[in-house]
This record gives sequence, structure tokens and C-alpha cells, in this order.
Amino acid sequence: MGKSITKLQAHLFLVGASFAYGANYNVAKIVMPDYIQPKGFILMRVAFAAILFTIIHAFFVKEKVESKQDYRKLIVAAFFGACLNMITFFEGLSLTSPINASVIMVSSPILVLIMSAFILKEKVTLKKVIGIVLGLSGALILVSMNGLDLCNGSTLGDILVIVNASSYGYYLILIKPLATKYHPFTILKWVFIFGVPLVLPFGIMDIVEVQWHTFTPEVTWSVVFVLVGATCITYLFNAISLQVLNASTTSFYIYFQPLIAGAIAVFLFDEQPRWEQLYATILIFTGVALVSNWSKKSTTN
Repeated sequence: MGKSITKLQAHLFLVGASFAYGANYNVAKIVMPDYIQPKGFILMRVAFAAILFTIIHAFFVKEKVESKQDYRKLIVAAFFGACLNMITFFEGLSLTSPINASVIMVSSPILVLIMSAFILKEKVTLKKVIGIVLGLSGALILVSMNGLDLCNGSTLGDILVIVNASSYGYYLILIKPLATKYHPFTILKWVFIFGVPLVLPFGIMDIVEVQWHTFTPEVTWSVVFVLVGATCITYLFNAISLQVLNASTTSFYIYFQPLIAGAIAVFLFDEQPRWEQLYATILIFTGVALVSNWSKKSTTN
């Protein structure tokens, strides 16, 4: 499949995905755990994405996977990207503190950079390392604004969140070669189709127990947002961006999530902006400029 977007468009897609992820921190709380238990919500997300991407693919793409080897890669990608990462995140978050989880999650781009260097043989430049360190510094400022106490979480919870961060990072690396070969809808159709039986045993009982009649309009629209915005759109935008950007650059945008979550809190919940947020914003955008390496024409940045 030929590259159909520019690097600038790819970065804009990642910003859009970051907005959806950032909003999801606030929206998902409306639904879980009072209306839907976490594992049930995971099953809903994966099943809905499988249905939606299959329908879109059938009408507009109709592309076939070329080899059994690529199918095997998609199955592995489904395990890491649509099963293990979601389950370990919710399980880990239930055992550790939100601060611990946030600090561990923003280490994900470092993990992806290391894995990309070893697995995809991506070049690790000094400029990219500095950019990731600056972005990490900005993200840590944001997640520690309410106090940083790494003793509040459990060891098991922290380990599960580390597994989550590593799992999604590995998922990005797995689909990078596929993203330059197949249409994003082809990749995501099969990732989520293969993901359904993987998460079904964990979430089916939670779905059975959902009291659908208790849903308020706010809860219903929150569910819609998580299914469409925080699942389908985010995965789609990441897959599109991987056509022209490498996995480590794509993973960098996790640093925008606490920034966007904080901005939403300022505008929607009347929280007062703080100077730390400005410093963090400067660090993150400086990191983006260094990681993106705009001056080069290469499509692997």
C-alpha cells in the first residue's frame, strides 16, 4: 500500500488520538465501575471495533491479507494490542495508585524506543533521545502536580501497568511493517476480530450482569464516546500515522495525554491553570520538535 499522507498529517492524526485518549480519562469514570465493570467494558470495546471495522472494510476497502505469515502477525498484534494491554491496565489500576500508573505509562516511549532499536533496527539519534527525555520531564511534571508518592501502590499493580505499557508499545512495533503494506482498516479489522475471542472469557460475565435499563443519557453518550472515540478513532489514527512515522515517534504522543486531560479539567471543570502546566507544555512541544526531525524528508521519523 502506498503512503497516502504527509508527515504533518500523521502528526495531526496523533494529536487527534491524544485528545480522545485525554478525554477518556474523565469520560470512562462516568461509566466504570457503577454501570459496567472494566473487563466487560473491554469486551464491548473490542467487539464494537471488530464489527465497525469489518463493515467499513467490506464496503470501502475489500483488501485481502496476502499471506499466512501476515495473519500470524495480526494474531500476535491482537493479543498485545487488543487484549493484554487493556486487561493489564485496568487490573493494574485497580491495585496501584493513579499516580503510579501515570508515571509508569509515560515511560512507554522509552520502552518503544529501545524495542524499536532492537526489533525494527530503527536509528536512535541523540536528538530523539533528548526529545523523549524532555517530553518525559513535562509529563512527569503534570502527573506529579497533585503530589508524587510512589509508595501508595502495590508492587503487583505497578508490574501490571508496566506490562500494559510494554504491551501496547510492542503492538505499535508489530503493526509498523503491516501499516506500510495494508490499509489501516484491513489491519484493524483483523486485530479486533482476533481480539474478540481473546478477551471474551474475561469480560462475558461482566456483560451479562450489566443493567442496561439503568443507563442515563449521560452514561449512554459516555459509552458511545469510549467505543467510537477512545477505541476506534484512536486505534485508527495511530495505524494511519504508522504509514509514515516510526513506532517510537508515534508512542511519543502519550505525553500529550496528561496535558490534554489537564486542559479539559481547566475548561470544563473550572480548575485553575498552574504555572507547572505551562512549563510542562513547553517541554512536551520542544520534545515533539526534536523527535519529529522536521528538517529531513525521510518518512521514518
